[in-house]
Amino acid sequence: MAVTDPTATPLAAPARPDKGRSLWTDARRRFFRNKAAVVALVVLVLIALFAFFGGLVARYDRETVDFTLMGVNARNGGPSLATGHYFGVDDSGRDLYARTVQGTRLSLMIGLVGSLVAVLVGTLYGAISGYIGGRTDGVMMRIVDILLSIPFMFVLILMLVMFGRSLLMLFIGIGLTSWLGMARIARGQTLSIKNKEFVEAAIATGVKRSAIILRHVVPNLLGVVIVYATLLIPDMIIYESFISFLGLGVQEPNTSLGALISQGARQILSGGEAAWQLWFPLGFFVATLFAFYFVGDGLRDALDPKDR
Repeated sequence: MAVTDPTATPLAAPARPDKGRSLWTDARRRFFRNKAAVVALVVLVLIALFAFFGGLVARYDRETVDFTLMGVNARNGGPSLATGHYFGVDDSGRDLYARTVQGTRLSLMIGLVGSLVAVLVGTLYGAISGYIGGRTDGVMMRIVDILLSIPFMFVLILMLVMFGRSLLMLFIGIGLTSWLGMARIARGQTLSIKNKEFVEAAIATGVKRSAIILRHVVPNLLGVVIVYATLLIPDMIIYESFISFLGLGVQEPNTSLGALISQGARQILSGGEAAWQLWFPLGFFVATLFAFYFVGDGLRDALDPKDR
């Protein structure tokens, strides 16, 4: 019969192996450890809720004119909860809160749709160019270089003047002329991906070239694409705001943050005292840009494999 030593130290239980974490799980944890990016994401969510659901609490429509405040808005048309004009009224007596809701929504939509078009076109174009290589790559990239040499803002203004100042033309102009940078980034990443083992294995098994690009190359570009998209959205918003500031963008009765900022700036420059007409849309404009930039910076740090 075996005798156990009471003074012996009991054996420790074998350590359980840590479960492996995927790239996206690791990136999510790294992102949420970035306090600035998390705060920016919360601000961005609040701005989106304001843009798409803020109209539910508005007491006035964006086109409704309060004739009692026309001409005296500098004195009586300021922000007030009692009158229901939460952000005050503009020079025409229209509720600035309702117009800021619509302007924020329209600016976000232009930024999102414009960046989506740019990312889809640019990613596919760059992936095809980088994977095929050779003379095809040279021709496709020279086309990109020629288009990049043309001033983007000049092309956009020319399109709006020639084809009309419609919202659809603004979407098309911003989206189709902003994919060039994404194409160069996707092409550079594809050059390093196409020599990987999984791509060579797909070639050896007889997978078609188009399937390799769509199923193997493009999915491995998602990290770069997501980061670039978050940084491209504020650029789209700035372009639209600049065009609307010049009076070539969104036309009445629609409005955007750029158009509202333009109206507020003209009111102040003309000697008016209704500063709220500028500060409210300008505040949402600046907050939206900084939120997107901080979120994009956080995603770039979270998805960078060199920092893991």
